[in-house]
Amino acid sequence: MTEQPPAAVARDRATGSAPGSDDGHGRPPGRAAESPAPALSAWSQVERRPPTTMLRAAVRPRMLLLLVLLLAAAALCARLGAWQLDRAQVHGTAAAERLTAELVAAPAVPLDDVLAPQTTFTGELVGRKVSVTGAYDADGQLLVTGRAHDGTTGLLVLTPLRTTDGAVLPVVRGWVASPADADEPPTGPVEVTGYLQASEQAGTGVTDGRTDAISSAELLNSWGGPIYTGYLVVSASDPAQAATVALLDPPTKPGAGLNIQNLAYAAQWWIFGAFAVLLWLRLVRDEARGAGPEPDAPVSPAEGGAGAP
Repeated sequence: MTEQPPAAVARDRATGSAPGSDDGHGRPPGRAAESPAPALSAWSQVERRPPTTMLRAAVRPRMLLLLVLLLAAAALCARLGAWQLDRAQVHGTAAAERLTAELVAAPAVPLDDVLAPQTTFTGELVGRKVSVTGAYDADGQLLVTGRAHDGTTGLLVLTPLRTTDGAVLPVVRGWVASPADADEPPTGPVEVTGYLQASEQAGTGVTDGRTDAISSAELLNSWGGPIYTGYLVVSASDPAQAATVALLDPPTKPGAGLNIQNLAYAAQWWIFGAFAVLLWLRLVRDEARGAGPEPDAPVSPAEGGAGAP
């Protein structure tokens, strides 16, 4: 047996091994065997899919299945939105009927109490029931073209009423199917009751006794002033006018026939449906770019793995 050097004997004692022994693998005593790199599990060895075109990604089976599911969700959202729109019309119509009944039943107030000539016409005055006394100017009477009533297109009979204080009030005395049905306005002093409506935007002007808009700015050139910035829709007249002129319903604000809350619900459902389609496009784009985890790299002893000295 070969005698060990003193340094080797001290090293063997420190490591707890027998003097002159090795670990059976040809490694010096005291060196632990380095652990082999851990094998990758079957779940972590999924290869990353290479990028491809949007079209090829879209026709993959899983993308087509997602498309069917998301289109079904979008169709459901569209149907729910249409149902909410229908409810908006039903609720809005019921609300409009209640408002019309309230306007008809409301007492009339003097026109000068709510509106003065050449002053701003505010939204809350629409449909307000008022009364006014004056005299019609038959020479200034006009026919407003292209106006529908009960599903039939005809004309409005628009006549200037000169009030007792000298101002001009445009008055829609009613609707006729043809110019021949328009009568002459009552002569002399007349007391008129009706509903206020805001002046319209300017049209093409007054030509041959006709106009396409009830615009105080345009009528001022033909009738003179001072003029009211709104007009009156007749509900009653004393003395009465001819029966050939059909009286109109109280005017309402634009959009009064729809319920705003149900409209908002309908818009929300349609937005959800559009989002489902956009989500599929986003998934196709991600699929085309390539997806899946990268294979895990083995840990080397230098990075702190088992067996590091």
